[in-house]
Amino acid sequence: MRILNASGCLDALAAPEVARELDAFVTKTVTPLPREGSAPPRIAETAHGMLNAIGLANPGRDRFLAEHLPRLSQLGVPIWVSVGGFTAADYAETCAVLRSDEAAAVELNLSCPNVDEAADSAAEIVAACRRATELPLYAKLSAAHPEIAEVARAVAAAGADGLSLINTLRAVALDSRLRPLLARGSGGLSGPVLKPVALHAVSICHEATGLPIVGMGGIQSGGDALEFAACGASDVALGTVLFADPGAPARVRAELAAACEDAGVVSPDDARASAKSPETQPKVPA
Repeated sequence: MRILNASGCLDALAAPEVARELDAFVTKTVTPLPREGSAPPRIAETAHGMLNAIGLANPGRDRFLAEHLPRLSQLGVPIWVSVGGFTAADYAETCAVLRSDEAAAVELNLSCPNVDEAADSAAEIVAACRRATELPLYAKLSAAHPEIAEVARAVAAAGADGLSLINTLRAVALDSRLRPLLARGSGGLSGPVLKPVALHAVSICHEATGLPIVGMGGIQSGGDALEFAACGASDVALGTVLFADPGAPARVRAELAAACEDAGVVSPDDARASAKSPETQPKVPA
């Protein structure tokens, strides 16, 4: 089981020593044109997690390719590029210019709650990107979709090599004067509160597709990571925890080994998909 970061939760160029503790680094989402993102304040704490409304702020594709990606490639860890856009062509054009010597995989951000959705469907976007690149494609989906397993099947059929589950969920938090804490009003909720939702999404999407899954959402410990494996995740990504504990990658890796021993399994692979939902268990005659 590899340990990655959730896109946007770590600045590898500002904290290269943390990035090098990961098995792969996932970049902040890159869009064709530069984006300033949402107005501040755009991050706020809640009782059980964090809200953000960054709005995909990024330098744009050209500057990312010319300045940021070459520096990231020097970290010594595989680089996954998170790609965003507003049409299938936006995504595909970025995928087409990514080189395999600089990028190990592409994560297609199909589910950011803080920007308008792409005009094309998730499957259309994946299909366009599949035609544009031979790099592995991971589709990042939202549990806000009422039929996330169906979306997972659709992107699998369109050529996705894996899934990233899940993105943040849209939420609102208020201050003492009953006004939204974020300038945008709503934002993406992350942190421990997401874990049960993420585990369910991983479980049903694994059952639906069998694709490799990077599980994320509230992972704070090795025990959490093992639970994601039990629901079907091949790998995990750390998100909100990195803001409070930059040493989390090394700690979670050590705790994961201990959690496997406590659970009586040799590795997370041995626990994968062991937590099947009751409706998928063989039925025993009464």
